[in-house]
This record gives sequence, C-alpha cells and structure tokens, in this order.
Amino acid sequence: MNISKRPRRLRGNDILRKMTRETHLKKEDFVYPLFVQEGNGIKTEIKSMPGQFRYSIDSLVEECSELIEIGIDKIMLFGIPADKDDKGSQASSMDGIIQKAVRILKKVYRDKIYIITDVCLCEYTSHGHCGIIDDKGRVRNDETVDILSEIALTHAKAGADMIAPSDMMDGRIGQIRTNLDLAGYQDIPIMAYSAKYASSFYGPFRDAADSAPAFGDRKAYQMDPGNIREAVKEVELDIHEGADIVMVKPALSYLDVVSKIKQETNIPVAAYNVSGEYAMLKMAVENGIMSLDVINETLLSIKRAGADIIITYFAKEFALKSK
Repeated sequence: MNISKRPRRLRGNDILRKMTRETHLKKEDFVYPLFVQEGNGIKTEIKSMPGQFRYSIDSLVEECSELIEIGIDKIMLFGIPADKDDKGSQASSMDGIIQKAVRILKKVYRDKIYIITDVCLCEYTSHGHCGIIDDKGRVRNDETVDILSEIALTHAKAGADMIAPSDMMDGRIGQIRTNLDLAGYQDIPIMAYSAKYASSFYGPFRDAADSAPAFGDRKAYQMDPGNIREAVKEVELDIHEGADIVMVKPALSYLDVVSKIKQETNIPVAAYNVSGEYAMLKMAVENGIMSLDVINETLLSIKRAGADIIITYFAKEFALKSK
C-alpha cells in the first residue's frame, strides 16, 4: 500500500500535536461570572451549580483576591437584592448591591480587576421578568429601556469598567450609549447580549439569582431557538446603536450562531457558556460519567467556533489547572 498523504504523521505525540494545534485556550479568553448578595460573611454554594457560590461583598473581595492571584482578572457581576418590587427599584439605586460591590472592589483592587456588570431587571423585580409589566402581563419595551439606561449609568458612576445589557429590549443599546456619553462616560464599553435565546439552559442561573418568572415565560423578548438570520439582524442593530462587543447566549447549542456572527461582524464576539451547560458537565464529571477533559474540549469548541471572549463558570477551574 502506497499512501503519500498521511495526516497521522502530525498526531504522533503530544509535543507534535500541541505544535500543530489550530485553536488554543488561554486564561485571557475568559470572563468569570459571580453572584453577589446583601449581608456579611456569606459564601453559600448554589445547589444546582456545584462549585459556584453566592457571595456577600466581603466574601466577594476575598474571592477576587484569589482570582487575581491565579490570573483571572475579568469578572461579570450579577446582583441579588434584599428587597424586590414590581419595578426593580433596587437595580438603579446607588446603594444597590451591584453599585456597592463595584465601589468596594475598585477601592481594594483598582485596575487589577476588570468589572463587567450585568444590566437587567429580572433579579430585581418581584415578578421575575426583565422589564416593566403592563396590566396584561406584557413587558413594556420603551419604559423598560428608560430604566435600563438609568441602571447602566449608576453602574458606570460606581466604577464599572464595562456594561452588559442582557434584557433583549429593542433600542436599549442606543439609549444606554447616549446616556453614558452625555454623562461623560464615553470610554465605558458596552457588551451587548445581542443574540440571547429563550433557552432551557438558564434553569440553574434562575435558581442562583432567584430570577425565575412568577408567571409566563420570556419568549416574547428573548429569541426563538430556531432562528439564525434574526440573530444576525439583532447583532447588526446593536452594532449600529453603539455596541463594542456582541454576545451569543447560550454557547453550546448555538455554536453555529457564534460562527455565523463571527463571519458577519468585525467586532469582538463573546459567547456565554451558561449555567445549564456548566451544571450538566460538572455533574457528569463528578459522577464519573465523563473525564475532566470534557471541560477543556467544550471550551475549545466555543473558541473554535469563533468566540473571542468566553463567559464561563469554568474559568477559575481552568486557571487553577493551568497554573
């Protein structure tokens, strides 16, 4: 048998495989999501997300010290307020949980940590929806956008490095950008949740953030899982309105969307490796169904699909393993 083309020649040993590898993961690719709540001395494990915790601000400061030490210097904060109401009033308060956490983290660590803040109402409203509800139970888009822009501005004033609106209201990127610019925060970037799908993979997050809708669902504002052309349209609109980074969420069931968006745009593309994806893999590894290597393989697939930035609960685990 005469075979002149033998791709296996470049797979012979680990050194050779690493030398010819096309896609590489590094700590700089990752953003680590963290949950912060009111109180003191709190570090409570989230049952549906083994290895993830709710932190009070003092415990969050300690956690960030460890993260910085292992090379994780980008975090995304999600707040859990002590009190909720139908308008999510705590979300835009300068004494809100996120605003306080950002101020303290920046006072302690300054530029050693880069803080991205989630801008949405679902964690703050008594009904669990991402906006203001009318008398028919529908989210009122424009009134919600007004409040979201106020929230974003308070985050910037507190010291956030980047704003990440996750609500999927129409026009919110443009209004947030305008309000930030008028207030003198022209240099604060916006990472837009541009293609955020109405996904079943968010279940553990809703447990972690106590943000499950009290009625109905979010299909009237989050995207239909069957659509990809719509994702391109959403991305184009957000870029036109001033987004600096666009995001696809979730990641694993939407790798084709990540790839398509990467091809269609010339700005950085983020992908959110969401709570349900994390929980499935984590539990499979802990129960001996799969080896730890599946985590790397999963993250590699997101990077290979075209994501420049990966928001993942595996960031700390990856960094510790790579240390």
